Amino acid sequence: MITIALYITLTLVGLAALLNVYRLVQGPDAPDRILALDTLYINGIALIILLDLVLGTRLYLEVALLMAVTGFVGTVAMAKYLKRGSVIE
Repeated sequence: MITIALYITLTLVGLAALLNVYRLVQGPDAPDRILALDTLYINGIALIILLDLVLGTRLYLEVALLMAVTGFVGTVAMAKYLKRGSVIE
């Protein structure tokens, strides 16, 4: 029963990631694209963790952690660039 729930969740999170890619391409302006990219990072992390649960390993959890850190830093850097015009003051 849990495997069926995992496969359904994988499908739905994958669909959400595809919708984020659509918003990333079609976004009306830069802040919408940054939010879409940030949400895409979160969906990617969720996909990696769900894949880790399906496979029954602990190998991909470190990948998800690294992806979370780089996604956060990237989002902050892009938001700072949009607001001030430069990342480093």
